Amino acid sequence: MNRLLLLISTIILVGLAGCKSAETISENPSTEKEEPLSPLAEIFASSEVFNEIFTGFALYDPDSDSTLYSQYADKYFTPASNTKLFTFYAGLKSLPDSLKGIEYVIKGDSLIFWGTGDPTFLHPDFESEEMFNFLKNAPGNLYYSDENFKDDQLGPGWAWGDYQYYYSTEKTPFPIYGNVVRFTMEEIEIRRVKSGSEGLAAIPDAFRNRIESSEKEDAPILFRDFNDNTFEYKPETDTVTYTVDRPFHYTPELFTEMLSDTLGREVSYINMKKPELTKAIYSSPVDTVYKRMLQPSDNFLAEQLLFVMASEQGKNLNSRAAINELKSEFLDDLPDEPIWRDGSGLSRYNLFTPRSIVKLLKKIDDEFESDVELFSYFPVGGKSGTIKSWYAARSGGLPYVFAKTGTLSNNHCLSGYVITKSGKKLLFSFMNNHYISSSNEIRIEMEKVLWHIHENF
Repeated sequence: MNRLLLLISTIILVGLAGCKSAETISENPSTEKEEPLSPLAEIFASSEVFNEIFTGFALYDPDSDSTLYSQYADKYFTPASNTKLFTFYAGLKSLPDSLKGIEYVIKGDSLIFWGTGDPTFLHPDFESEEMFNFLKNAPGNLYYSDENFKDDQLGPGWAWGDYQYYYSTEKTPFPIYGNVVRFTMEEIEIRRVKSGSEGLAAIPDAFRNRIESSEKEDAPILFRDFNDNTFEYKPETDTVTYTVDRPFHYTPELFTEMLSDTLGREVSYINMKKPELTKAIYSSPVDTVYKRMLQPSDNFLAEQLLFVMASEQGKNLNSRAAINELKSEFLDDLPDEPIWRDGSGLSRYNLFTPRSIVKLLKKIDDEFESDVELFSYFPVGGKSGTIKSWYAARSGGLPYVFAKTGTLSNNHCLSGYVITKSGKKLLFSFMNNHYISSSNEIRIEMEKVLWHIHENF
């Protein structure tokens, strides 16, 4: 009997040991058969560049309503100028064919007017003359008010030290000359070392008397203090002629001075609240502004368009208020809530996910009847805009990338449309953050991915 019990116990122990061995083997990852990576996934996995940075990617087929490939598509990234895609879509949904230029009322023999943020008035890149002719020929006295301007002149999260440069031009209620002074440095002038401001061309004329000679050794050629409109100029020996745009600092006094000089008649400032009922003058076709905003990636235009949208909403000129309403009305169906803080993407507070940008691209696509019309707004790979030098078709083929770039220090993004060899239109968002290498290294890797998609999808 004892021998029988011993035999049974031994069988049970051996059985349990066998079960444990089998369980241990099944949990050992080294014995599991891994699925092979797709060719597109392999490009990402084998890239030393992508493996050292934070890269998000989403590729979407609108015909099948399916995501073909994604990587960290639900993570938030700093979008830089990809933010302008949100401004573009919001404009498509909320603005008429032409920009509202001014709002005005007539009281007795006076015309009182308020700006709407329209960036095109006397802008060297736009030809609209409606507002100029209206103000120049209006009977009676002219009074300008900026009481409807309820915002800061620089956006939230902007780098304060960039105020000197065109890409950080101030936001104002009534832009004039693009809110910049256009200086022309001529060879004959630059060769006159320490010659002062004589011969230095400046447009508008109001700034010719606001140029002072600088002899500081470490000073830049042109410099102004943050809240000042005097430009210090230090001539340098050179053999070239070039033009440079530098932002000025907005004050209502400076604005009325420039406008009076331009119109050839007096314009006075008055701090008057805008009434609910006003008349309006419209100016430039809005599509010309969209194209310049997206193709060379103009921050100033993007910021001012938010003011124009606020004006159309019947609100004071405030970017944050305009964005909140636009998000609520047009963007509540995105996969992830957009952290949207300015119109241009200069703010590092902006945060979007690749899959939300792809959804936005689909919404933009739905606004157009043809791809020809849609693509006319975007930079074209190898042809135009900010991707003129990248993503060119090989062997003389047709362009295959139509997309918006976004670049800040250590961040580079590209989102838009890629056309495959088989004729498919796919939507993609490529977001790269936190790299310390050259942005060209990032672009080279991105081009490998997009060309692979063009060739194989």
